[in-house]
Amino acid sequence: MLIQRSVGPASLGLLTLKVYAAPKKDSPPPNPMKIDELSVYSAPMGKSKYVEEPRTQLEESISQLRHYCEPYTRWCQETSSQTKPKIQTLVQWGLDSYEYLQNAPPGFFPRLGVIGFAGLVGLLLARGSKVKKLVYPPGFMGLASSIYYPQQATTFVQVSREKLHDWVVEDLWKGSFQKPGNVKNSPGNK
Repeated sequence: MLIQRSVGPASLGLLTLKVYAAPKKDSPPPNPMKIDELSVYSAPMGKSKYVEEPRTQLEESISQLRHYCEPYTRWCQETSSQTKPKIQTLVQWGLDSYEYLQNAPPGFFPRLGVIGFAGLVGLLLARGSKVKKLVYPPGFMGLASSIYYPQQATTFVQVSREKLHDWVVEDLWKGSFQKPGNVKNSPGNK
């Protein structure tokens, strides 16, 4: 066996060469092996059997904790799936409002100031009574906004009047006199 060493640039080490080997003329031809005879392709003859390892104390504790927490996690997932669309709608409303306020029409902020000031005046005049605190501020704000937006105020009043009329007549008036068990309000019992 002869080993030769050579010295050359290091970049030659990255050079790939193809080497062709020819059989010696005096060697006997090798017996070709079949694919089944190669050990790489042979399957073991023994039967394999899956054996589950026993659970450790840590695995058992984690399993019990998961079973204990399952109803709570399911409740959190259901609540999250129900509130997510509402939160997305709220975020979109906030972004739209921000965009509107960035490009507000001329005169919007002074009108908003007057309407807000009317609400504060209503709150100051409503000292003492809880009913006044519920009625005066929105009433004064509605009055101030009707000065700046008369057409919308008229439409609002008409729709509100119709709904209030329907509610009083349908639910309160007819409901209290036409109940089947209402004996006091029938004309024959006085």
